[in-house]
Amino acid sequence: MDIYAIRKQQLISLIGSQKKGVCAERWGMAPAHLSQILSDKTAKNLGDDVARRIEAVEGLPRGWFDSLPPAAGNANAPLDAVESGALTKDESPALSAADQVKQMLARVKGLSSEVRDRIVAATDGESDVLDVDFFQPGQVGDEVWIAHYDVRAAMGGGQIPHEYPEMLQDIRVSPKHLRDLGLTFKEHFHLKMITGWGQSMAPTIKDRDPLIVDITIREFTGDGIYLFSHDDMLYVKRLQKKGKDRFKMISDNKHHDPEDIRVDDTYILARVLLVWNANLV
Repeated sequence: MDIYAIRKQQLISLIGSQKKGVCAERWGMAPAHLSQILSDKTAKNLGDDVARRIEAVEGLPRGWFDSLPPAAGNANAPLDAVESGALTKDESPALSAADQVKQMLARVKGLSSEVRDRIVAATDGESDVLDVDFFQPGQVGDEVWIAHYDVRAAMGGGQIPHEYPEMLQDIRVSPKHLRDLGLTFKEHFHLKMITGWGQSMAPTIKDRDPLIVDITIREFTGDGIYLFSHDDMLYVKRLQKKGKDRFKMISDNKHHDPEDIRVDDTYILARVLLVWNANLV
């Protein structure tokens, strides 16, 4: 069984009875992308970046997707088969204490990889210290991961979007801190990060500035900066309503003239909430 077949089996096990759309949103994936990975009719595979991302979101050990849990008499039999009685106790694998703990931890959500490694190390005898304070939340206590999409939203002439964006990297932030900065959003998993390209929105947004967007805002909610597609091109621009059937597309860079575009030809994908500026000093 190759690595992608193993990952697919692990993914099916992880999803279980959950709704695929809910899982896709939690993992920062397009639902269609997840469906393609799960389908037997397509060759879409679970890549390294997405696998590591899901492991981080679910609190699974790094590399969890890349191997199946061992079982005696059948190298591919899942642990569920032993627990449900499909394999008898005599047929169940003679696992070490550390391996049994790893399997149990794989089912527990919310633990960081560091916590899991400490537990396994204590079980395996590598360490006889398991600090109770290690399980306490940090000073902020509400850190979450925000997915960074490989979407080049042009702040100039527009760019052709990818059909299924893949995550390049992600960031760990505190929703409370974001709200203290003035951001308004319902759930942290509504937030994603993209990168703007070009100079037409300078000085508000510089070339390659990361942007935090709310992907649940798919309609015009008032003057502001939006991520939208127009004529099959992707833009980050300021939009103002001009009459009933037109938007004024505005560039903050005064060297770029505003344009009138039709509302019916404009598809809002998200609203920009924050520019992650990096200013040289």
